[in-house]
Amino acid sequence: MSTQRAQGPKPADGRGHGHDDAGGRLARQIRFIVEVDKLKEIFRQTVLINSRRAENDAEHSWHLCLLVITLAEHANRPQLDVLRVLKMVIIHDLVEIDAGDTFAYDTQAMAHQHEREAVAADRIFGLLPPDQQHDFRALWDEFEARQTPESKFAAAVDRFQPMLLNCRTEGAAWRRHGITRDRVLARNSYIAEGSAALWEFAEKMIAEAVAAGNLKE
Repeated sequence: MSTQRAQGPKPADGRGHGHDDAGGRLARQIRFIVEVDKLKEIFRQTVLINSRRAENDAEHSWHLCLLVITLAEHANRPQLDVLRVLKMVIIHDLVEIDAGDTFAYDTQAMAHQHEREAVAADRIFGLLPPDQQHDFRALWDEFEARQTPESKFAAAVDRFQPMLLNCRTEGAAWRRHGITRDRVLARNSYIAEGSAALWEFAEKMIAEAVAAGNLKE
């Protein structure tokens, strides 16, 4: 008499346990991981503190994660979902694989930035299994909307990090593009929505950069 159990139906959420389903899911995840390796080749306007070469997007994303876990205590919301913030900062720039890095002070390019990046989000996150595609896109949309405490803090560190690099490289990107103090303040003031403490620190850095001649008044 056979003791083998009959197999029940596979889950309806796309996470079937059969060999073919599991293999197909893993194949899609690996395809996504290989595709986003391209992020390492997207270079930004900011430069590294020591070598002064251009920072790439993958380095930027890593640095943001480090800022989040180091500075989370300074978020305006005491009980922040740090893991959710980390997920947002690690995926939000993946769209630049297709859309490219848009310089923060290029007003013409900024006008259509979201539309370009939304198309990129559809393609890149679409490589994933449906449930992960939905989750990653929801995190990207949350970051873009900047309505939750987590997305506000994620956006705060995303703006704070380039300013920190600029201040520690004698205003390299600012001087190269002729950026002035008022534009830096206007571009980055919403850091205060995520962390009043970070914005206070940023204002001091900006004042010091102006005094040192690294940022035009």
